[in-house]
Amino acid sequence: MRIIYAGTPEFAVPALQGLIAAGHEIVMVLTQPDRPSGRGMQLKASPVKQLALAHGLPVFQPESLKPAEVQAQIAATDAEVLIVAAYGLIIPTPVLNIPTRGCYNIHGSLLPRWRGAAPIHRAILAGDSETGVTIMEVVPKLDAGNMISKWATPITEADTTQTLHDAISREGARLMVEAMHTLQTSGQLPSQVQDESLVTYAHKLEKSEAGIDWTQSAVQLSRQVRAFNPFPVATARFKEQVCKLWFAQVAQADAGAPAATSPVAGSQIAGNIVQIQPLLVACGEGVLQIDELQMPGGKRQTAQQFVHGQHVQVGDRFF
Repeated sequence: MRIIYAGTPEFAVPALQGLIAAGHEIVMVLTQPDRPSGRGMQLKASPVKQLALAHGLPVFQPESLKPAEVQAQIAATDAEVLIVAAYGLIIPTPVLNIPTRGCYNIHGSLLPRWRGAAPIHRAILAGDSETGVTIMEVVPKLDAGNMISKWATPITEADTTQTLHDAISREGARLMVEAMHTLQTSGQLPSQVQDESLVTYAHKLEKSEAGIDWTQSAVQLSRQVRAFNPFPVATARFKEQVCKLWFAQVAQADAGAPAATSPVAGSQIAGNIVQIQPLLVACGEGVLQIDELQMPGGKRQTAQQFVHGQHVQVGDRFF
């Protein structure tokens, strides 16, 4: 089929690869304009643009899809389908009406839960037991279209936004390629209406959310650290320096952590380091085991590298 593909970040790359491999004709790739990146702030093409150029596909990078001349250029492709994956720009109704066989989106949650900008992060932060991906029809209302297919996966204590992002991106690509095969061969895609009573919204992450509050429970802080990996990365102060916490988990009894109800845990000040092998920190409830972190100007390192490099002792404190 003749397809317009709209996507920008790494999340959107596997689906474009899959559609190319399936033999569809990608008549236009919509992606956001090149943005400054790196220390030199040089303009950098999006991952989707890089893939498109490698395959000789036509790329269109308007700042907005609202101008009439932009919409006319999109309409001139005579596309049958518009596929959207983390494009990042609002798609006006006139553009949604251009493809003759519909517009479809890869959304990184099990709709109707977590409509919006940060579904993977919010699922981890909320302590959801599972997440996944939904192939859905695109309608003017945010993430409200009928659902075509889903894939679900458990959220484990070892999962970060990065690990779930990669799995969801991969499986979303597979589902989208399957959906396009069904549409091409049968002429239609069966779908299911979302239950509006179950809708939740995944609001955009703010950097202000990154700071660790050690008076919270170890369970909640583990979720925060894992949800904010790889961005914006949870932060805490240690010896007047702001460090990044890349991975942490609730300390288990077999790691030597005092139980949350024990006098030892109860007497600890939140943020105090109670053990250094492994690196355990007292919280408002329970104990957090820090496994990977990063000091300003340094590289990511294991907790034990941090302990040795910073001469950490029991009784030192994170703020």
